[in-house]
Amino acid sequence: MAGTLYIVATPIGNLEDMTPRAAATFGSVDFIAAEDTRVTLKLLNHLGLKKPLVSYYEHNLKERGRYILDRIQAGENCALCSDAGMPAISDPGEVIVTDALAEGIKVVPVPAASACVTALAVSGQPTGRFVFEGFLPTNLRQRRERLEQLKGEERTVIFYEAPHKLRMTLGHLQEAFGPDRSITLARELTKLHEEVVKTTLGEAVEYYETNNPRGEYVLVMAGASPAETQPAPPTLDEAAQKARELMEGGMSASAAAKQAAQNTPFSKSQIYRLLTRQEENE
Repeated sequence: MAGTLYIVATPIGNLEDMTPRAAATFGSVDFIAAEDTRVTLKLLNHLGLKKPLVSYYEHNLKERGRYILDRIQAGENCALCSDAGMPAISDPGEVIVTDALAEGIKVVPVPAASACVTALAVSGQPTGRFVFEGFLPTNLRQRRERLEQLKGEERTVIFYEAPHKLRMTLGHLQEAFGPDRSITLARELTKLHEEVVKTTLGEAVEYYETNNPRGEYVLVMAGASPAETQPAPPTLDEAAQKARELMEGGMSASAAAKQAAQNTPFSKSQIYRLLTRQEENE
C-alpha cells in the first residue's frame, strides 16, 4: 500500500512559529524531502529530531521527484518542505504534488505561515480579493508582457522579490502603474529586523535610490481603480465611422447616427452633422 505525501509548512523566519502538528509530522514520517537539506537540518536540530533527508529543488525535479514518488509508492511516508513557508507556493514542490495526485498518492497539507498571506494581512491594502504573482520573470520582454497584462487588474497584487533585484523591480512597477500607486513593502517577516512600510511606488523608488534593500521582500500593491480600467470613450470621428458602417448595412443616416450615439458623449445631431460634412467632401 502506498504511503502519504505530507506538505509541511515551516516558519518563515521565527522558529517559535513552528506548529506542534508540523513537528509531529516530521517526527512520524520515514523521510523528508527538502529544498535545501542544510536549512532543514538546522530546523530538525532545533526540534531535536533526526530524519533521513532527500534534496528536492528546481534543478533535480525529474530525477529526485521520481525517486521520492517511488519510495512513497513502496509504502513510505514523506514530508515535503521548503526553506520557509508553505511548500508548493512559488516553489518546486508544485511539481511533485501534481505528479503525486496523478499517481493516486494521498497528499495531506500541514499548513502554517505563508509569506504572501502574512504580508497581505498587515499591508493595509484591500484583502478581500487578491492575486499572487510570485517572482516576476527575469527576462525583460517577458516581464514587461506580464506587467502589461496586470494593468487592468483591480485586485490587490502580491509579488516576491530578492533584495538585489528590488530597485529594478520597483522601477518597472512604477513605469507600468505610475508613481502614485499604493504599495506595501514587507521585509524580513517574523524576523528580528521585520519591517512593513505602506507607501507609493514613486516614494519607494526614491527611498531605495539612497538606501540599500536588505532581506527578502513581499510587495503588496493596490489594484487599479475602476476608473483606470474603463475604456476611453470613442471620439466623434470614431462614432461617425460606426454610423457609416451601419449605413453600409442598409440603415438610414438618421437611424445610424442615433444608434452610434449610444454610450458616447455625443448627440445624434453631432454625429449626423459630421456624416453630412464628410459626404459633402467626398
